[in-house]
Amino acid sequence: MSLKCLAKKRLQSVLTKSLASSAKEQGLVDMTEKLKKIVPDITDQYTQFKVDTPYLEANVRNMHAFQISLISRIVDEFEKLTIVDIGDSSGTHLQYILGLYSKDKDIKCLSGNLDKEAVDKIKKKGLEATHARAEDLHEYNIYADVFLCFEMLEHLMNPCAFLHDLSTKTNAKYLIVTIPYLNRSRVGLHHLRKKNNRKVYAENTHIFELSPEDWKLLIKHSGWNVEYEQIYLQYPKRNLYLLTKPLWKRKDFEGFYGLILKRDQTYSSRYADW
Repeated sequence: MSLKCLAKKRLQSVLTKSLASSAKEQGLVDMTEKLKKIVPDITDQYTQFKVDTPYLEANVRNMHAFQISLISRIVDEFEKLTIVDIGDSSGTHLQYILGLYSKDKDIKCLSGNLDKEAVDKIKKKGLEATHARAEDLHEYNIYADVFLCFEMLEHLMNPCAFLHDLSTKTNAKYLIVTIPYLNRSRVGLHHLRKKNNRKVYAENTHIFELSPEDWKLLIKHSGWNVEYEQIYLQYPKRNLYLLTKPLWKRKDFEGFYGLILKRDQTYSSRYADW
């Protein structure tokens, strides 16, 4: 094994332990175990790469547990519930939701994605999916009580217009969002920073990587109010794995920012040019 491969393997081992410690500290272990029983194999979670190492498995499992924990905060408000997962890459979250809640509730789930391969993958699992841009879903007469928007806003050309369309052209009560957590806002477009001329896709291209405070400004401007917010960190705060914080900032993200949003056009209605 080359020194480069050995160094990568050791780094991933350290980060995997950081993730395990983080999950324990942030109360995600029980949810992670429940979700594993519902969907044991997440190898094909994404179109562009496979979840095929212990590091990637821990990384994605923790993230899923965080995201589903946000849904669990509002699901009991509904007896009958329609959930639409926007930008869904595999139907995994809908499988989780049906596995956790369909015994006690009347739940309908639907996915929407611009990636035809992802849509086909979801349909093969027996789930409903629509091949459409996130910004255009309202044109398909898709009705939802809750929209899910996981790791998607940062990929959009115009997140304000997208959020405003969901606020004004749907009757959804909630929009649940997760996005990368950064202390300071920046433009993504990392392939341009690296002067890489390769072809890129919406799924693997971040455009806006904003701080929580800046996201909240855009959210209010676009017709939503923050009902709940939480930051999930990929490292713990109370043991030695806190030292992995700079590694996470360099390799991936410190964590992810989750929000439960409720439609509120107090501020968006004051903007004359919508």
